Amino acid sequence: MIQIYTGNGKGKTTAAVGLAVRAHGHGLRVAVFQFLKTEGENGEAQSLGQLGIFCRQYGSGRWLVNREPDPEELALAAKGWTEIQTAIHSGYQIIVLDEISHAVNLGLLSVTQVCSLVANLPADVELILTGREMPEQLINLADLVTEMQAVKHPYTRGIGARRGIEF
Repeated sequence: MIQIYTGNGKGKTTAAVGLAVRAHGHGLRVAVFQFLKTEGENGEAQSLGQLGIFCRQYGSGRWLVNREPDPEELALAAKGWTEIQTAIHSGYQIIVLDEISHAVNLGLLSVTQVCSLVANLPADVELILTGREMPEQLINLADLVTEMQAVKHPYTRGIGARRGIEF
């Protein structure tokens, strides 16, 4: 099964992490791969690690907006991709690719390689993809798509990301 959490609203990573924790609680092997994020200020990564859930980050800590990815960022994404391939064939039953849409849309990974992974996923692996502006090709391959829609958010009032709530 392929699940997608997308949209411009808050809660995509939160939903995926909640699913990961639930699956882990039922004894399933879970791996979480986070693109564009770093471990340092990442509350979910810290909690997942404390629970014994495999979780890795592949972000440089620099905003990747209005510029091409640099060699370090491309190398981090490539490392993540290799580790995802290993996890898929190592008995993990739940695999989360957090912010995968951004990795594709910003040129860190190609939509073709992600679609190929999805299309050739072993039947015993559940794959969860998150991120805004999910490519249509991935949405078409998914079994479940949930779109988080922003109705109202503190950001619009100038309130920035809060530790423990947004990160």
